[in-house]
Amino acid sequence: MTIVRIYLRPALAALIMLTVTTGVIYPLVVTGIAQAVFPFQANGSVLRDGRGQAVGSALIGQPFDDPRYFWGRPSATAPFPYNAASSSGSNLGPTNPALRKAVQQRVAALHAADAQNGAPIPVDLVTASGSGLDPHISPAAARYQAARVARARDISEQQVHALIMRYTEGRQLGMLGEPRVNVLELNLALNQR
Repeated sequence: MTIVRIYLRPALAALIMLTVTTGVIYPLVVTGIAQAVFPFQANGSVLRDGRGQAVGSALIGQPFDDPRYFWGRPSATAPFPYNAASSSGSNLGPTNPALRKAVQQRVAALHAADAQNGAPIPVDLVTASGSGLDPHISPAAARYQAARVARARDISEQQVHALIMRYTEGRQLGMLGEPRVNVLELNLALNQR
């Protein structure tokens, strides 16, 4: 009986106390703070259309192939593109023939969608990110697509460039990363024109 009192009883008390603290109290406090301070992010950064319908997350890319929309960075996730449950890159090296073939196909698709565009294609339009879920493209990639989108929507290229400028996010804290454009946010803004 003394072994139970000396070793088991304190161990069970510590287990119960830590379970309640780390399994109940801590998650409730952190969730409450997140909901109070960052409700948009805490709820998945969900973007809505003009009717209030959820259309996606600002944190996860979506496939677009309609010429009326900006196209995002390709995704290498399996079994389908932008699969958030399977975040990964292709793991293909720069000399891998499969990567070269995929890039050539993406270049051909971009040329087919806008044969009049003779500008160099930005690399982020033909290569996947490390996560395969990147919702952003570079401002150069957005500008590359501006003429196609303007023609398909029968609006001026200046209007499209103004939207690109409006939705270009700067570097984080003014020094981290590169300027970027969230493709879903930009496409939602196009739909509201």
